[in-house]
Amino acid sequence: MKLLFIHKNLPGQFEHFIHVLAQEPGNELVCICQEFKPQQYRFKGLRVETYQGGAHLGGVSSEYLYSSEQAIANGLAVAAKLTDLKRDGFVPDIALAHLGWGESLYFKDIYPHTPLVGYCEFYYHARGVDADFDPDFPLGLSDAFRIRTANATKLLGLVGIDLGVSPTEWQRSLFPPEFQRKITVVHDGVDTVRIKPNPNAAFRLPNGQVLTRQQPVVTYATRNLEPYRGFPVFMRAVAEIGRRRPDCQFVIAGGDEVSYSAHPPAAGTYREQMLRELSSAIDPKRVHFVGRLPFEEYLKLLQISSVHVYLTVPFVLSWSLLEAMAAGCVVIGSNTAPVREFLKHGVNGLLVDFFSPGEIADMVDRVLENPRRDRELGLKARADMRRRYDVAESIRRYRELIDGVLSNHLLFVGDAVL
Repeated sequence: MKLLFIHKNLPGQFEHFIHVLAQEPGNELVCICQEFKPQQYRFKGLRVETYQGGAHLGGVSSEYLYSSEQAIANGLAVAAKLTDLKRDGFVPDIALAHLGWGESLYFKDIYPHTPLVGYCEFYYHARGVDADFDPDFPLGLSDAFRIRTANATKLLGLVGIDLGVSPTEWQRSLFPPEFQRKITVVHDGVDTVRIKPNPNAAFRLPNGQVLTRQQPVVTYATRNLEPYRGFPVFMRAVAEIGRRRPDCQFVIAGGDEVSYSAHPPAAGTYREQMLRELSSAIDPKRVHFVGRLPFEEYLKLLQISSVHVYLTVPFVLSWSLLEAMAAGCVVIGSNTAPVREFLKHGVNGLLVDFFSPGEIADMVDRVLENPRRDRELGLKARADMRRRYDVAESIRRYRELIDGVLSNHLLFVGDAVL
């Protein structure tokens, strides 16, 4: 089978599927992206074409058009690659593309008869989702205008796909109702064979100290330490937990950049800002910032965790939540819609108010006070990941989806099902 993947940062959400397909005899995979990481997935039979992103169409005419102009520029750059591929004789049986960056806008102009599956990750809303969630970051009317306009190229992308995929029910629900019938839910998958509990795990801190499951360790991990992932709230909870429990260690993994939040109002990073705010309330000998970790070290961190805290505004869910659950962690998560889809309070985890450091501290205290009682939550969390979200299940669902599209059972043209 000839398959085409289009994604700004491959393999991205297609990682597990590409990994499997690229090793199967008879498959020919072509990937179009700005960058492809990690390099080990570039197997024989996997052709990678890169394009230059970040260009604009003769300068940006308005702040409201910034994302649209960038998306159109990406679409044109990918269209040039598609034209070259077609001229060279490559006609894919099916294509899968992330809709977030405009890359597939002109796909159907090059390959009008090739089914296109769109990865529908997030549809922006000015009200009721992430943008106006945190009162510390008030939303102005011009922000609402910009957010609404940013959906323009997403709508064009939705019109052009034959079928959409969202990783969660909540993310699907954000798209306009008239397009939701085009979108099915298939999670990216969690490697529960690789990510699993290990009672003998040990995590070495930068200072040489070694932590194991025999010590009370509170963990927090995210790509970047920022408000969208509840970092300031978590740090205020750390101050209170540390005051109550002088034997507790805190390990915080994540970079100092900003992925989704507004930049800090003052110079520096959110980590530096919180350390200034809490300088007299935090013991630096027990609060350890370890930066972004290699995956195997990150896995050890999850495996030695006594309790793992995951916080997010209503936004795209981090893989780290499901990875922590797969590792058997006792997870305390924010009581926000994307988290509630996976974490059920008192069943496979615990939920807290995103904005309440005191509630987070109380819940951590509860777990550390009687770890045996809540250990079952971690075991149930892992069981749920294995049963419903394992990589094998995700790949099976993607295969079914592709077979359905290719056999014309799920093929959409506009709003009509053939």
